[in-house]
Amino acid sequence: MKIALITLSPEGAIIVRRLVESLGNAHVYLHQDVAPLPGEDSFPSILALTAEIFARFNGLIYVVPCGVAVRAIAPHVGSKRSDPAVVVVDVGGRYAISLLAGHEGGANELAVQIANIIGGEPVITTTTEALKNLIVGVGCRRGVSAGSIIAAVQEALVEVGGKLVQVRFLASADVKAGEEGLIRAAQELQVPLRFIGGEEIRATVRKFTPSPLALKKINLPAVAEPAALLAGRRTELILPRKIYKGITVAIARENFLWSASVPADL
Repeated sequence: MKIALITLSPEGAIIVRRLVESLGNAHVYLHQDVAPLPGEDSFPSILALTAEIFARFNGLIYVVPCGVAVRAIAPHVGSKRSDPAVVVVDVGGRYAISLLAGHEGGANELAVQIANIIGGEPVITTTTEALKNLIVGVGCRRGVSAGSIIAAVQEALVEVGGKLVQVRFLASADVKAGEEGLIRAAQELQVPLRFIGGEEIRATVRKFTPSPLALKKINLPAVAEPAALLAGRRTELILPRKIYKGITVAIARENFLWSASVPADL
């Protein structure tokens, strides 16, 4: 994916420079009030810049207020089949919002990728994605195969009566971000993979089962349970950590705000 990163502020420049290191084929555009580094371009108007590059990139990442991004892209939006993926990130690096071309253009996937890089929260409002409510936390040893992880995930889902189409994320600790088997498993299952920061796991007050092995090996109190709980909102464990041939899996369920108002017989 050919990506443009656009920001108006020095704070945003810090984020886009962090992103460009990880995204690869990406180009940085900074407002003229922000001093550029070699290889970065300056622009005077975000409206004019967007008009110029909207059709040239597969993905546009705006580190700007959401309203600014909306006004910039509005005149150029055409079809979900041809528009670029547009993601908006706040200058605090808290959220990566899939704004345009979520499914077809890949903005949903890009938002998760960005969130993993900056330690933020992906915001995806596509109805089919938002209604998925299971998060599968995975802890594994180094070098485990994708096939073994897939088998463990599938077995765990069977135990809770869940289906793969209900899974919103696979989740693990950020120390596993380079684990090839885990990455490939998520790709083959076609489920986004979220990585939760180790500091967030250590600091959480959510209750989970401690793992002496995880503490010894990677200095984390656990992986599968806290990753599953922290990757979503209003989560509860429906499958505490269980080991399947050396792979630890836990499943959390997100509870929607409207769930309690739905009659039990519906």
